[in-house]
Amino acid sequence: MILFYQPLLPEVQYLDLEESKHCIKVLRQQQGDIIELIDGKGNFYKSRITEAHHKKCQFEILEIRKEKKMPFHRHIAISPTKNLDRMEWFVEKAVEFGVDAISFLNCDHSERKVLKLERLEKKAISAMKQSMKASLPHLNSLLSFNEFVTQQEAALKCLAYVDFENPVHLKDKLSLQQNTLILIGPEGDFSEREVEKAKASGFEIVSLGESRLRTETAGIAAVHLMNLYQ
Repeated sequence: MILFYQPLLPEVQYLDLEESKHCIKVLRQQQGDIIELIDGKGNFYKSRITEAHHKKCQFEILEIRKEKKMPFHRHIAISPTKNLDRMEWFVEKAVEFGVDAISFLNCDHSERKVLKLERLEKKAISAMKQSMKASLPHLNSLLSFNEFVTQQEAALKCLAYVDFENPVHLKDKLSLQQNTLILIGPEGDFSEREVEKAKASGFEIVSLGESRLRTETAGIAAVHLMNLYQ
């Protein structure tokens, strides 16, 4: 089954130019065919094509059903890598696993200080459709580490830090029905100043294991662990 994305559903009942072209020109859908749509807000729409136009495919909604919602909020904040392709890969896989929000941190050791969200949002939409989900995670603009950590509230707030002597593993802190925020640092890791700032803001310092991980790999490890508790 192919999913089509229209964020303005149910008010808007036609596909945009790109989705219309894919539906009519590529997939050869015709008037009267049944298609499945999502709004990025957790809803699936079973619909029938009423006008099979490759620039503005119109449809009527036949049925609406809601996606199963997790009993807790999963938020990951990560320092963007210098190579944007690696960050696109992270966003894609994080959406496939399932996450509610992704934030980007400007840290002391960050190699990328400017981040445009357009390409990442397209990757997120594609991954949502590919993994048959109806909820699009909220992607937050790049913020300084200090600004971010002082304004966050969650039942569990963790900072993943490369400290091979730390016996506290993230998996041992996670539990059901607990809003969770996890911070992932840049390749040079968080600075000592940032670690102390996070502690003062109520964050717990946790480990992701005995291996030294790339930023995007650490991010996926954290997202995966959060999804084990559903």
